[in-house]
Amino acid sequence: MDKLKAYLIGFLVVIIAIAAGIVWYGGWKLLLQVILVLGFLGLTLVLGFFTALTLYAESWKYGAILAVFTAISAYGLYLSWVWKNLGVVGGIMVFFVAVVAFGIWYISEPDLGLVDRFKSAESLEKAGKYKQAARKYEKAGNYLKAAEMYLKLGWLESAAWAYEKAGEYAKAAEIYEQLYEKEKDTYYLKEAHEYWKKAGDMERAAKALERYAEEEPWFWEDVAKLYEELGNEEKAREAWEKALEYYKGEAQEEGVFWEDVGNIARRLGMEDLAREAYQKFLEYCLKEAEEDPMWWKHVAEAYEYLGEKEKAEEAKKKYEEYRQKIMKANEETSKFPEGEKE
Repeated sequence: MDKLKAYLIGFLVVIIAIAAGIVWYGGWKLLLQVILVLGFLGLTLVLGFFTALTLYAESWKYGAILAVFTAISAYGLYLSWVWKNLGVVGGIMVFFVAVVAFGIWYISEPDLGLVDRFKSAESLEKAGKYKQAARKYEKAGNYLKAAEMYLKLGWLESAAWAYEKAGEYAKAAEIYEQLYEKEKDTYYLKEAHEYWKKAGDMERAAKALERYAEEEPWFWEDVAKLYEELGNEEKAREAWEKALEYYKGEAQEEGVFWEDVGNIARRLGMEDLAREAYQKFLEYCLKEAEEDPMWWKHVAEAYEYLGEKEKAEEAKKKYEEYRQKIMKANEETSKFPEGEKE
């Protein structure tokens, strides 16, 4: 049993013991009185705190409402303490339950006024209250109509969300493309790509991702693979060439990217460039292996790229020796007694 569970059980035992003691001393009536007094006391303190906070913020309207609630709660506390007018105490409890229920109902539709809550979505739409109508249509599960309302409001992202909920992924994708044209934020192109895929229109998905890659070039490889899936060899090769240029630039900054340069160059039939890139990748890995033996695994890969099988096997043996050493160290650590671990 963990400490938290033990504390909770202990706390529950103490509460039950106190309740039993109160019943033994003064009967069930006294227990009910204590519960009501403590309940109204807590509610009064909480309401009083928020009343003071609201008035301090100079929100007089809500401060006055909270002050009334605080006074009602304090009156319930007084009546419970003196044990008089229990019918009024019951009425106060019903009042607060009703207030909470109303609050939950009101918060469930925060954009609707009190009168609009009782109107249909269709009547709100006819009245030109598109925001309120959209909320009503959403609640009814009619996301297509909700999307129409959002479009009338010019709320494109909300409309895209509603079309997604309705399963109209193509329409959602079109809206995200419109949002990109309007905002010039590449996030929208990525979203358009995803929704064209969901809609099953891979051509449009590829075009959206291609536009995205023009500003976020590390995605050219994904564009190339997508065009390959579509059988468009010309567009795939163009994307691979752009991916190659991107990785060549990255490799100048961080040598690990020479592997990507080599792989793409080989795919494009540029064997000389591929071998040069793999050689630079090997040099980078050998340098890293001097500090971290884990890199012998990548050294082996580089030698395999270059067709030097014997050296690749030697590098694999060094990596395997390092791996076995780490595994042995972990096993020895796991055998420590619990006390020593702490």
